[in-house]
Amino acid sequence: IEAGDMVIAYLNRENMIPLVVRPGATYNNRYGTYRHADFVGQPFGAKVVSHTGRGFMHLLHPTPELWTLALPHRTQILYQPDISFITAYLELRPGMVVVESGTGSGSFSHSITRSIQPNGHLYTFEYHAARAEQARKEFAEHGLSDIITLTCRDACKDGFDLEDCVDAVFLDLPAPWEAIASAKRAFKQNRMGRICCFSPCIEQVQRTCDVLREQGFRDVRMFECLQRAQD
Repeated sequence: IEAGDMVIAYLNRENMIPLVVRPGATYNNRYGTYRHADFVGQPFGAKVVSHTGRGFMHLLHPTPELWTLALPHRTQILYQPDISFITAYLELRPGMVVVESGTGSGSFSHSITRSIQPNGHLYTFEYHAARAEQARKEFAEHGLSDIITLTCRDACKDGFDLEDCVDAVFLDLPAPWEAIASAKRAFKQNRMGRICCFSPCIEQVQRTCDVLREQGFRDVRMFECLQRAQD
């Protein structure tokens, strides 16, 4: 671990804190103080003890799965069951060019970039200026600025301004049907592309499916993804 690295401070399964390592800074909780300077030089996964000796935590590498659990929520986010399912059905792989709208808290953005690295690219769109700026800052801290282009824009009204260059599209919007025509223009014209629209309400799903068919999309299907714990 080096100065400037992002780590996930793992206290327990319900308590994970993202930290940027800055020598001179400290992290405090009820069990004591942890000095960032003590993190430098430690391997990821190392156990560090508070200055009182009463508490400890592990310093984990920030994988997309851990970031999803630890990130500061600005919106509702996708969790691993949905992320895994969507990644598989979009057939994301290295070298692909992907459009995402909206960026939100950036949970799915991190998983997309891992799937399309090292030579793919993610174009992600967020209409809310403050959320877009915070996501841009986090992408830079995580070393993703070269693979992610974030645009603050209402894609439903103003489109993506991309043509004949995209392999897959993911829409997590209140009215995804309003962005489908622009998404169609963004797809590479000489090969098959895949689009996923993530909606919580069946009325949204029905309207989206109607517009997809009107725009010439084929093999339109709906899935419900549930997570059930087994005792």
